[in-house]
Amino acid sequence: MIEWLLQQRFVRFATVGAAATLMQFSSLALFVELLSTNAIFASAAAFSLSAGFNYWLNYHFTFGSRAGHRDTLPKFVLVALIGLTINTTCFTLFVKLFHYFPAQCIATGVTLLSNFVLHQRWIYRREE
Repeated sequence: MIEWLLQQRFVRFATVGAAATLMQFSSLALFVELLSTNAIFASAAAFSLSAGFNYWLNYHFTFGSRAGHRDTLPKFVLVALIGLTINTTCFTLFVKLFHYFPAQCIATGVTLLSNFVLHQRWIYRREE
């Protein structure tokens, strides 16, 4: 039963992540292509913008948190900053080798597992 719940949560987490990633990639393209923003700054800004959307959906949809935002939001912000650091570091390394879009794909993939573990084990942990 616990494995099934974890699998279901991971599927919901990945779905929310995909929606937030779509928002992030759209913002990245907007910043780079239309606003001529530096790709590394654009990646960091797009990641940051999608974080609020990600928080709201994970709070309600993925984890069905009963904890107050006073407890979950500071933890989420810390995890988002960790994710931002991972994303920006990976993006910076890979954008030197690839176009910004594949570089962002790689950076996004690297952050998925670490973010899930931090969300599951710390931010939205259920006290049972």
